Amino acid sequence: MMTEEPGTAAAATADYSDYYNYAAEDEGSLCNESNTKVFSEVVLAVLYSTVFIIGLLGNTLVLWVLVRHRHRCSLTDVCVLSLAVSDLLFLASLPVWAHSAVHGWALGSFMCPTVSALFMMGLYSSVFFMVLMTLDRYVIIVYKHSICSRKRPAKMALALFVWMLSLFASLPDIVFAKVKEDTSNRASCGSEFPQGAAWMSFTYLNVLSLILPLIITSFCFCRILRIRSEERHSIVRLLLTVSVVYFLFWTPYNIVTFLMFLQTEGFMLTCEWFTDLSLAKQWVHAIALIHCCLNPIIYSCAGQKFRRAVLTVLKEQLPSSFSSPQSPKSTSSEYSSTLIT
Repeated sequence: MMTEEPGTAAAATADYSDYYNYAAEDEGSLCNESNTKVFSEVVLAVLYSTVFIIGLLGNTLVLWVLVRHRHRCSLTDVCVLSLAVSDLLFLASLPVWAHSAVHGWALGSFMCPTVSALFMMGLYSSVFFMVLMTLDRYVIIVYKHSICSRKRPAKMALALFVWMLSLFASLPDIVFAKVKEDTSNRASCGSEFPQGAAWMSFTYLNVLSLILPLIITSFCFCRILRIRSEERHSIVRLLLTVSVVYFLFWTPYNIVTFLMFLQTEGFMLTCEWFTDLSLAKQWVHAIALIHCCLNPIIYSCAGQKFRRAVLTVLKEQLPSSFSSPQSPKSTSSEYSSTLIT
């Protein structure tokens, strides 16, 4: 392993992979990461704190409204409720990431898998429920029935199955989560896979959270948009917005994670690549976490019935501040009806 610090700018960007056989993190120990640390200690702490406050208020409000109307929830509403829970899982980890960005990991080895579980389950459950909503709307519009029974226990059972699938997909990152220290004795939490096994997690991540969902949702929306139906416009517009926003905010994370996987396999072993990917990882991680506060904003902008339901709930708690809104009404079928739009 290389033990001396490079003394020139040329040495800082030289490719040593032809002369030394070591892992990407060893290459990283030779490089200057001052820009990455400044970004972590200043920008991430402020950003995470802001997202935590906005996301907690928004997703708690979504849960509040849907739980109060649980007796009339469709499968879409069950998925929206589950998406809010997914976002709250992300938010539960944000104070930890904010503290870790400034002071390094300080919660010990037990909490590292726990926080990793919150992050990975939030990721997989959010995309799985988004796909389930799209599939359900596709079946309703194209085949005129839902993929799930009208009875609430059937909807809850399907939601529970998706949560179990999310946990199963997250297991590799949870099992191999480990606290590591860099050359300055600064601790961090991350996944450390056995040699030759890392490809499994990165394959799961890219296939299950990006490639497969993109194929399924694209197919469904292409079929849906070919059918002219007046009752589909609002909910399809909402689902399309939710899907597009998800892919915009999570695709950079998948790409950078895949590039870092290639680095562990012996590619791009230069200080320039290591520094750029280290900084990029923190940027895309932050961008991905911002997503957890956006869904409530989308519901409020696109969902007329959701806005009315919110006003109804707020009026009950603060009667002097709100005028009486009209109760949400729907003339659509029970299959098509949803509290959000």
